[in-house]
This record gives sequence, structure tokens and C-alpha cells, in this order.
Amino acid sequence: MSQYLMGAGEIAKRLGLSRQRVQQLSERDDWPVPYDELAMGRVWLKSDIELWITYQRAADALPNADFIHDPSTG
Repeated sequence: MSQYLMGAGEIAKRLGLSRQRVQQLSERDDWPVPYDELAMGRVWLKSDIELWITYQRAADALPNADFIHDPSTG
């Protein structure tokens, strides 16, 4: 795994979510913009994803990001 880039699989593993859930999260307005799109799919800068996780934890005041939810769905 690259130390600078993450695909949906790496993000899913990091968050303890399915790749499908990561794909859903990537449609959110607050999700980081992909760094590039490769044959295998979109990739993001690891630093952008880590910042997003930090923001989610702070915004939700939760000890972890294992069940990140979309506030627009209630």
C-alpha cells in the first residue's frame, strides 16, 4: 500500500466499513476530492482521508469512526 494514497479498499479497512459503504460516503459533499482516477477506481491522498476522519470524530464527538453516518439521512 502506498504511504500517500488510499483506494476504497484501504479506506474501508481503515474505517472498518465495507467498500460499498466507502463508495456511498464518497458521494457526500464533505468527502475529500479524489487525487486521481485509475483503472482500479478513485484514489485519495491519505492525508485528506485522515483529516476527514479527524473532522468526523470531532463533529460527532465519538471515540472512533467505525460507524460513520450521513447526517442528511437522519
